[in-house]
Amino acid sequence: MGFEHLGIEKAGGVATLWLDRPAKHNALSADMWADLPVAMHQLAEDPAVRVIVVAGRGPSFTVGIDLEMLASLALVGLSEADRRRQLLRKVKELQTTMSALAESPQPVIAAIHGYCLGAGLDLITACDIRLAAAGAVFGIRETRMGLVADVGTMQRLPRIISAGHMAELVYTGTDIDADRAAAIGLVNRVLPDSDALHNAAATMAAEIAANSPLVVQGAKAVLRAGEGRSIQEGLDYVAVWNSAFLLSDDLTEAIAAHIEGRPPDFKGR
Repeated sequence: MGFEHLGIEKAGGVATLWLDRPAKHNALSADMWADLPVAMHQLAEDPAVRVIVVAGRGPSFTVGIDLEMLASLALVGLSEADRRRQLLRKVKELQTTMSALAESPQPVIAAIHGYCLGAGLDLITACDIRLAAAGAVFGIRETRMGLVADVGTMQRLPRIISAGHMAELVYTGTDIDADRAAAIGLVNRVLPDSDALHNAAATMAAEIAANSPLVVQGAKAVLRAGEGRSIQEGLDYVAVWNSAFLLSDDLTEAIAAHIEGRPPDFKGR
């Protein structure tokens, strides 16, 4: 299935999902909001895909929601009750788009360059790992537009950065650069330029893809399940998980590869 403003490339267990609306700095249009969860579902169902990298074509990762789409949410001509009902439904739809990245069984790496604003923060906070190029700019622009960010940033960003940094970014709506983003833990690493960024993302993705997908996807599931649970509940969950998946062909292969002094060839079974 083709997409108007998304592209997918696959190589060696890694799928790169491109935001592909470069002339508009990858502003998220209505079709992109609709197509992102479809694309993520397709990748989730592909056993050959072990890691997903999300990146942007052109000068920016994304400047957030397309303003024309935002203006369309005015819902002129409806009664007040219907406007509120329709708006609630639309916000829920947009939340589902971003949650599709968080709910992917495969790890998702965001490779960020240029602007990453507004809904761009919602998108990258739904990813597992964030890398940035020098010159990247981050901002919760909803604040400056008279909105409360409502599709994930307010819920996911506090699990990534500290409460004080979160409060500063959301209350002021100010932009920060890549170095500040790294200093507060929003991104894992800053690379010198876009080429170095994409190379680093590809290298990290390949390193992850070389591991057993049973283990990597299991680790992601266990980490997600541990959110909001006590340590003991988390221990109980991982014990049940490993009782189901520990005795795998991949474990046998790992032991054999170690004994034989060769890299393991994991099959995900």
